[in-house]
Amino acid sequence: MTNLYNGLANTKQDIGTSKPKRNTAEGLYDPRNEHDACGLGFIANMKGKKSHKIIQDGIRILENLEHRGATGADPLMGDGAGMLVQIPHDFFKEECGKIGITLPAAEEYGLGFFFTTRDEPTQEKIKKVIEGVAAEEGFEVLGWRLAPVNNEKLSVDPEIAASEPASWQGFFTSTKGLKGDEFERALYIFRRSLSNRVFAELGGMDDFYPVSMSSRTVVYKGMFLADQLGPYYDDLRDERFVSALALVHQRFSTNTFPSWKLAHPYRMVAHNGEINTLRGNVNWMAARQATLSSPKFGDDIEKIWPVSYEGQSDTACFDNALELLVQGGYSLAHAMMMLIPEAWAGNPLMDEERRAFYEYHAALMEPWDGPAAVAFTDGRQIGATLDRNGLRPARYFVLDDDTVVLASEAGTLPFDESQVVTKWRLQPGKMLLIDLEEGKIISDEEIKHQLSTKLPYDKWLAETQIVLEELPGEKSSPRKYKGDALLDGQQAFGYTQEDIKVLMTPMATTGQEALGSMGTDTPISAISDKAKLLYTYFKQNFAQVTNPPIDPIREESVMSLVSFIGPRPNLFDVE
Repeated sequence: MTNLYNGLANTKQDIGTSKPKRNTAEGLYDPRNEHDACGLGFIANMKGKKSHKIIQDGIRILENLEHRGATGADPLMGDGAGMLVQIPHDFFKEECGKIGITLPAAEEYGLGFFFTTRDEPTQEKIKKVIEGVAAEEGFEVLGWRLAPVNNEKLSVDPEIAASEPASWQGFFTSTKGLKGDEFERALYIFRRSLSNRVFAELGGMDDFYPVSMSSRTVVYKGMFLADQLGPYYDDLRDERFVSALALVHQRFSTNTFPSWKLAHPYRMVAHNGEINTLRGNVNWMAARQATLSSPKFGDDIEKIWPVSYEGQSDTACFDNALELLVQGGYSLAHAMMMLIPEAWAGNPLMDEERRAFYEYHAALMEPWDGPAAVAFTDGRQIGATLDRNGLRPARYFVLDDDTVVLASEAGTLPFDESQVVTKWRLQPGKMLLIDLEEGKIISDEEIKHQLSTKLPYDKWLAETQIVLEELPGEKSSPRKYKGDALLDGQQAFGYTQEDIKVLMTPMATTGQEALGSMGTDTPISAISDKAKLLYTYFKQNFAQVTNPPIDPIREESVMSLVSFIGPRPNLFDVE
């Protein structure tokens, strides 16, 4: 047996820091160059064979990613850890039978996992709200189960211990006889309606959080260190608890404080990195609310707003957007290609069909950009994709027993080298997708060829898009301005003496843009005592953090200044 996990030999956990560090610099290694991010991984049997070993191996992967997580001064408090699995029907059928709940066949009921306050009167209020919304949305509540937990390994600090919620599981069936994707969509609308109702009736979401609600998957998570997840939830240690996939995550908080509800995975994704364009993405999702319509949602689309709530993390907002697209009719791979596209504008090797696909969708959905590795699943397919810069690692291997493992680094699970069929890394902008129903890995090339040739995107672009550089016009020599005409033109377009001396003159004499420092101390137009042009009152937010700094070769091939001007079409008008 070969174990690629070399552990953290010769390391120590510094109190008050978020990562283990080596004691001293050694060879080419220098602890000052350490950059940490969340740890993510998944394990799946590509033939869809369910077993408890998948759960055990998922926990083992998670534990070997523990150094990716963060702790504060209290070494027993982590930023969060969790696992997303397929619903083990036989396990829940037996457990629910013990408390008088009779479950129908697999995937004919929805399992809702809820964090609530431990205050029992408030719990009862929340349950009544859930039951009321369920009746309105066409669901029958079969019963409630309090998930058994063991908090002995959690911190005993009073403030931290007080944040621990109660973990309730509710079981729901459709009174309308819905099944399959329609049932999943109804559960999605139910959950969104429920969140809005709880927010309105209980004055916020502090005492309630719907961790997951699906007929296919369930999420177990919390504010844990990696090695606390398994001991905390008794279900995960039961031999009857089986799944064909396990998506795991150890959190390193970046733009929000740690909490139980912000631990990963979410309902469909786990994410390693940062989405730097989050503010713009969330604003655009809110702005297109008025134009969104879909026959799959009908009038119920009004129940799902807002798509994201204030205070959610970048991953939670991304998960909300992915859910909306998938429940609105996009395939999982299609939605991921829209949200995290490849670098297409400056890639001369990309075929024209795929380029047309990305260019068409760029007008529909702005990219969720930033250094990111994202693993995703809907319970039937599981996969991962890397951002266009490729600045977050993801490595995977496939064994001859149909096991596929992907993680944010190598060595997270021991395996026999003689079993290896494939071992590789996820490349920038590429996707790994496993279809458990078809029992195979679908290659990046196959996925994207199939989706990019499904519809005539190049024809639609030609019919609807106007490229400014291609507009007909006079090809005459530039007009020259002198004297008062030059001064009038400079004043009309807002040129200053600084622009002429510092920017224009060096450009005219050397043919290059002058070097200078970033930033400006110019007062914003709204509070300036100088006359400013109209366009200076508007600013465009842009953020593309590339940790480590981007190199010029990758910058040219990956980044683009292409901008789209015009009305945003309805997201669901593709077909």
